[in-house]
Amino acid sequence: MAMETNSCQQLQIFFLPYMARGHSIPLIDIAKLFSSRGARCTIVTTPLNAPLFSKAIQKGEIELVLIKFPSTEAGLPQDCESADLIRTQDTVEKFIKATFLLAPQLGKVLDEHRPHCLVADAFFTWATDVAAKFGIPRLCFHGIGFFPLCASLSVMMYQPHTKSSSDSESFVIPNLPDEIKMPRSQLPVFPNLDGESEFMKIVKVSIESEERSYGVIVNSFYELEPAYADHYRKVFGRKAWHIGPVSLCNEAAEDKAERGSIEISTAEKHECLKWLDTKKPHSVMYVSFGSLIQFADCQLLEIAMGLEASGQDFVWVVKKEEKDVENWLPEGFEKRMEGKGLIIRDWAPQVLILEHEAIGAFVTHCGWNSILEGVSAGVPMITWPVFGEQFYNEKLVTEIHRIGVPVGSEKWVLSFADVSAETEASVRREAIEEAVIRIMVGDEAVEIRSRVKELGEKARRAVEEGGSSFLDLSALVGELNHLLEA
Repeated sequence: MAMETNSCQQLQIFFLPYMARGHSIPLIDIAKLFSSRGARCTIVTTPLNAPLFSKAIQKGEIELVLIKFPSTEAGLPQDCESADLIRTQDTVEKFIKATFLLAPQLGKVLDEHRPHCLVADAFFTWATDVAAKFGIPRLCFHGIGFFPLCASLSVMMYQPHTKSSSDSESFVIPNLPDEIKMPRSQLPVFPNLDGESEFMKIVKVSIESEERSYGVIVNSFYELEPAYADHYRKVFGRKAWHIGPVSLCNEAAEDKAERGSIEISTAEKHECLKWLDTKKPHSVMYVSFGSLIQFADCQLLEIAMGLEASGQDFVWVVKKEEKDVENWLPEGFEKRMEGKGLIIRDWAPQVLILEHEAIGAFVTHCGWNSILEGVSAGVPMITWPVFGEQFYNEKLVTEIHRIGVPVGSEKWVLSFADVSAETEASVRREAIEEAVIRIMVGDEAVEIRSRVKELGEKARRAVEEGGSSFLDLSALVGELNHLLEA
């Protein structure tokens, strides 16, 4: 869809989301938020990623500009335009290479349309320079919160891991408002490899690019991480606006159901909600590990056995390549679990599920989107971090807010591609059973539910008129309009 220069000087913002659902979905919400404040918003993406944005386009909230994803130039299959399709470490590196090859195309798009601002995912480390060529501000979107941002910067700057004699020895992350201890094995930027990893190099370049950008948009709300919002701005000197939880911009049930879906019909997605309608309040576990993680069969078996042993009802979202999944399920499992457990083998309407009164807790990989959605719904969590910043997020949930319990995941992996290749389960059924019972039954469970419910109410107030996120978004839009008028 072509876009002409608007002579009345309506604020025009272009958005460049990273090609993965976990990055694109919140940026769609952010574009819708800016649109609701009078800005003309356009998302730049590739043809095979375009269907993810179709609902917002149909409603006239955003526009779309397509660019070619350089799959073949980077050595990828022609139809590989999303990180969600990556299954090997070699493919990860090729995908990263392809994203760097997008820079010239973005330059042509900015030259043709001349927007007033570019909001680009932090993984596009080159976006700050491209925007600067056309004299427009680049806003950086990390997709994570203030706490993991501060923790990551502290580990990068002070390198406390160098003082650890082993992977299991814990150290205190320096220069943070709270005392946060972590073992080396859980560090996302220093995997157990000789030399500097590609991930580490990208993180360093991303930080430098962020420093030179106009500022940072954070999908969070002040009341969730006040000390870290202040720390990020004052101690690390970053200009940042918290405007979340952005998922709360979707108020209608249909918008929540369609969020992030490109393949499943609404009727199919609502089957799990009908099943939940038959359950008592707070009686069902929701188990989901995001759009990227596909556990190996050995780990899926342990999850199945742990859920069954817990005696609790559950909804479990399983990501598998195969259509026939009986090769990993325990014999007779689904028959035994009939009426007690529901397995969803594709995309699930997570926001609607979490908001259902039957849900009592959420087993999560600690992706930032999932953490915010769980908090917003007031649902206690069992934390199972795997990679990225997820071990930092676990600390926020289990130690700072005490709204969840850890399952005992101990080792950070280099990428989600490594998870499906594991030959031995990293978390055993006994640990899963224990965590589920702990979060669902007893006085501790009641206390945790009370704390997260209160935090969820604060999340909703933050995005309402006069709330902390509402006011920060207003301030950002006002600042961009001021630049436009200057």
